[in-house]
Amino acid sequence: MSAAPALALDAQGLLGLMRLASPGLPVGGYSYSEGFEAAVDAGLVNDEPSARQWLLDQAALGLARSELPLVAAAWRAWSDADTARIQQLNAWALTTRESAEFRQQTLQMGRSLTVWLQQQHGQEPRLLALMDLPPAPTWPVAFALACVSAHAPLNESLLAFAFGWAENMVQAAVKSVPFGQSAGQRLLGALVADLPGLVGAAMAMDDEQRQCFSPGLAIRSAQHEVQYSRLFRS
Repeated sequence: MSAAPALALDAQGLLGLMRLASPGLPVGGYSYSEGFEAAVDAGLVNDEPSARQWLLDQAALGLARSELPLVAAAWRAWSDADTARIQQLNAWALTTRESAEFRQQTLQMGRSLTVWLQQQHGQEPRLLALMDLPPAPTWPVAFALACVSAHAPLNESLLAFAFGWAENMVQAAVKSVPFGQSAGQRLLGALVADLPGLVGAAMAMDDEQRQCFSPGLAIRSAQHEVQYSRLFRS
């Protein structure tokens, strides 16, 4: 792992970032729907237009205000080797999860990415700091270190994080509504069109502006915890 990320991606850096954004990354992101399955069960989402609106709202009200600015803050802290700041950010991620499933998701994916990074890079000081975070690394904080280690600039790192989220959520929609892959690609295209603007806004946020407040989504997530029949872990 390098101490500081490069200013631009070369071919290997781009490919490394694509690996991090891939649903094939062994962290289990594909197994979560983040309350979407509960919205389908409740009849709030039942076709392509309603799925598009749900996910566009979730991206704007959740991803862009919480996860993306958190990744940005953690990217800067890892780049500065500021472990005290990393501990604060990891604690914020945990204390702002609004349901047991959301907390389980961020911890499970964070742990899995930490194991994968250890396999790639061995015992490196920043990775050891990641492993020591109590009670475990969260997904956004671990992802930020993976991006810094891949020499990825901040903007591209956030785009990769957002695209990985979008692709996983679209696949959750395809399976749970359900609808076909062509509809899924239209839905992904609608999300992708919004991502650069959301990333730009997230990069400009400070700690006071960062927030996790999506009560409707939190309610669906809590309902999913006791949903009788389900495909996904959240």
